[in-house]
Amino acid sequence: MKPTARDLIGAARRQEASDGRRAGGLPAGLRVRVARGIGAPRLAAIGLGAVGSSVYFVLGVVAKRSLGLTPIVFVVATAFFAITTMTYLEGTSVHQERGGSSAFARYAFDELVSFIAGWAVLLDYLIVMAIGSFAVSHYLGAFWGKADNFPFGDLVATGVMAYVAWWNIRGGSSQRLGRVIRLGLLNLAVIATVMVIGLVKEFHPGQVIDSIHLGSTPDWSDLWFAIVLATVAFLGIEAASGLALFAVTAPLVLLVGLSAVGVMAVPIHGGQTALGGPYIDAPVLGIVSAFHPSWLMHTLRYVIGGVGALVLLQAVNGTMLGLSRLTYSLATNRQVPSLLGRLHATRSTPYVAISVAAIVATGLAYSADLEFLTGIFAFGATLAFTIAHLSVIVMRNRERDARRAFRIPLAVTVRGWEIPLPAAVGAIGSFAAWVSVLVLHSGARAVGGLWMLAGLVLYASYRLGQDKPLRKRFTIPEEALQEAVEAEFGSILVPVFGNDLDDDIVGTAGRLAADEGEEGEGGAVIEALYVVEVPLSLPLDARVPDEEIAAAKKAVARAKEVGEEYEGVTVATAMVRARAAGEAIVTEAKRRGVEAIVLAAEKPTRMRGGKILGGRGRPRDRSVGETTRYVLEKAPCRVVLTAPPEGEEGAREGVAP
Repeated sequence: MKPTARDLIGAARRQEASDGRRAGGLPAGLRVRVARGIGAPRLAAIGLGAVGSSVYFVLGVVAKRSLGLTPIVFVVATAFFAITTMTYLEGTSVHQERGGSSAFARYAFDELVSFIAGWAVLLDYLIVMAIGSFAVSHYLGAFWGKADNFPFGDLVATGVMAYVAWWNIRGGSSQRLGRVIRLGLLNLAVIATVMVIGLVKEFHPGQVIDSIHLGSTPDWSDLWFAIVLATVAFLGIEAASGLALFAVTAPLVLLVGLSAVGVMAVPIHGGQTALGGPYIDAPVLGIVSAFHPSWLMHTLRYVIGGVGALVLLQAVNGTMLGLSRLTYSLATNRQVPSLLGRLHATRSTPYVAISVAAIVATGLAYSADLEFLTGIFAFGATLAFTIAHLSVIVMRNRERDARRAFRIPLAVTVRGWEIPLPAAVGAIGSFAAWVSVLVLHSGARAVGGLWMLAGLVLYASYRLGQDKPLRKRFTIPEEALQEAVEAEFGSILVPVFGNDLDDDIVGTAGRLAADEGEEGEGGAVIEALYVVEVPLSLPLDARVPDEEIAAAKKAVARAKEVGEEYEGVTVATAMVRARAAGEAIVTEAKRRGVEAIVLAAEKPTRMRGGKILGGRGRPRDRSVGETTRYVLEKAPCRVVLTAPPEGEEGAREGVAP
């Protein structure tokens, strides 16, 4: 089995990462950085931080509308969360890709629907980072009362986003990940302690029940919208793509208990609660401020102020990680310009996306309007959840034979379609919630609508500018987004044949091509060559079938598209006629004076003397085919070979499996 280009690059990365030695299997001098992966522990940490932090800000906006029914609202929200988690678990078990609902929609529907889901989630990520960054100053108010006043609140938000951008561009480590998990567990312990103390000292369920008058306190529209706003706590599902069930379930359970303590410790008077008024931006501080005696209250205020600020900071950090992960997925699938997914030269992190997101989130944080921001969040979250539920239902039927580690239970069959009832309920509920956001929240309607419109314009203009249809999937090599390629060749000849291996071959050449040529000569050049083989029975200038010409044009156009994703690389294309591909490749390499040839290793033929004429000659090594052998023997420059993995058929006869 011969290695593919990606196999060679992967081996080089692993070798360099482990001991810093020169990459074996690739030309000397080539250094490739490795992009840091995101495994299950890190995803669990993201989910734990996202949902655990929501306790510190979502409780106030929900309590303002649902009043004494706040615990019931979170019970309903937790039930909806359980349904949504099942959807994400099944979707992820079928297609383990970055992107959450965006990835599900890609397989269930098409790239346009996938983009809509991903773009909606990007909006939510920005909103959560904005909320978290300005909420930090309100919890620091436990130590200094002016921390949340202008301009100090804006300075804190700016500092938080600057730190988060720096941390994510720099990249995380397993040691930092351990600190994140420990902080999340500490947060759960602190919230559980507050909940227990509150239930012991402030247990007055009668006064809560007496404050409830359905239809007026709260009214039906406020109650429904409170349930929708409670979805703010669910972003951990999307960030962790359903892989951190326990990590996001525990904080939600505590949120139900804490909300019950909140409406008892800070009671409702005249249809209002201080949790939704003076303490709306820091509701947990409001809860412990009602405790007695005073020493307990002050102690808990300091604890909540410190832990809350750290948890919110870490939640913003984890959300940025989710955002960069999703943006990178959209960029590799040509749903947003590849510039947004560009990786840092030494850190292999999408620094452009991180920097832009930090600026936008900081601007949103300056609004310091929690109700406005949570309404916008609900717009994006309910839309993304609707698409996720529908996608899993469609995948259940379009990919019936796909292996699933988890299946949503309680399915019914309707006209041959298997419909899991929890996913159907989730889809209906999410869509109804999304419609209610449009009706009840003018800010979300305006900002969310403009955001989606701008995204669709960006998507359509980018796709059409690349001559790509809007609904079909197109990917670019992930390495094309990597800046850190230090190579030695300024000109490379790449024969292409119009098969699936072409992208790997051109991608290998792109990574080998130098970022800069000789002074005054411009950047590196890849010569994409398509050889039209003319049989001996025909004159060399015989008319070539239109189908062959069309295939040649398509192959070199695709090579140009993939090759020029690499910074500083220009792709020149050509088509030549020849009796044999190997002879044409060597001739063109000599004529063009290239420094290297990147070639697909051809499948060896069992015949001797040529596969067309069937002649027999002396025994020869059969490790490669005749075209590859000829190029290796006659090439005037270095040759880099690649081949598809074992079991994968080439689109052109002679490409080795």
